[in-house]
Amino acid sequence: MNPLLNLKVSLGFGFMKASWGNSDVVAPGEARESFKRGLNAAMDAGVRLFDTADIYAPSWDTMGHNEMILRDAITEWQAPSETKKELLIATKGGITRSAGESSGSRAPGEVWGKDGSYDYLMRAVEKSAKNLGLSEIPLWQHHRLDFHLTLSEQIKNLRKLNENAPIRHLGVSNYSAEQLRRALDVIGGPSDGGIISIQNQLNPAYRNDLEVLEVCEEHGLAFLPYSPSKGVTKPFEGTDLYSRFDQLAKERNVSIFAIAQGWLRSLSPNLVPIPGVTKFESILDNLAGYEVHLSTAELATLENLPESMPVDEELLRDQPIPE
Repeated sequence: MNPLLNLKVSLGFGFMKASWGNSDVVAPGEARESFKRGLNAAMDAGVRLFDTADIYAPSWDTMGHNEMILRDAITEWQAPSETKKELLIATKGGITRSAGESSGSRAPGEVWGKDGSYDYLMRAVEKSAKNLGLSEIPLWQHHRLDFHLTLSEQIKNLRKLNENAPIRHLGVSNYSAEQLRRALDVIGGPSDGGIISIQNQLNPAYRNDLEVLEVCEEHGLAFLPYSPSKGVTKPFEGTDLYSRFDQLAKERNVSIFAIAQGWLRSLSPNLVPIPGVTKFESILDNLAGYEVHLSTAELATLENLPESMPVDEELLRDQPIPE
């Protein structure tokens, strides 16, 4: 049985941006306290999936920042210990950050990379468990494939990690349908104690991984779509994509993000949206959006969407060494 497909509330929250340098939540203070209260409100509402990653941090030397915010929110949540055990805390590893200069670096004075070696991934798991205050991570996900290794090497490392690391369930992220099938062949799926989920981008504007969704349905995996509202956010205002979702939102008197979430959930029961949040208000808005279900007629107005955005350039560039 896949625990992600049996959630009481089929929704999770990610909060990567809460740990970027321009976020009010980065430093201790009222903004962070308010945000943690928002996470607690989601927990009180029945949400059990919370997604983070070791690299979500203001700088290379503060890795684990986001994980520790989640740890503190769980500690402060006024719930019995047995209820806290229901939480499905998910984190990720496999992307590296270090000091140095690199052209095109995401952050000045930093070099970003990938490391899919067994030794590195084991250290990453152990550090994440410490950051989260857990003896066992409920869901650990391989964040990105390593361009220094073959896919076969990385899959073997993940199988070994799944057998030896303090993780309850294994997931992957940013794999193609073919790569996911190969990983399942070696590691197995949910019924084998293997991979239970994949976290890829999927939203109204970016629809390149529908084949991955088919693999999930075939093998009983959960698909955790990140950036679930892309296409209905401010940069898309004035486009046909935005206007169609906006019109439906106005007709239903709900937020446009609720319509995007309803559209996503209509694609497959294996989808568990994980909207990104940084404020108490956005958490409440997404909780309200969870209750929005689109009718057949409403979904018909969202058919034949404009052409999808192209595959992310970084994903194309960072591919494993050919076998």
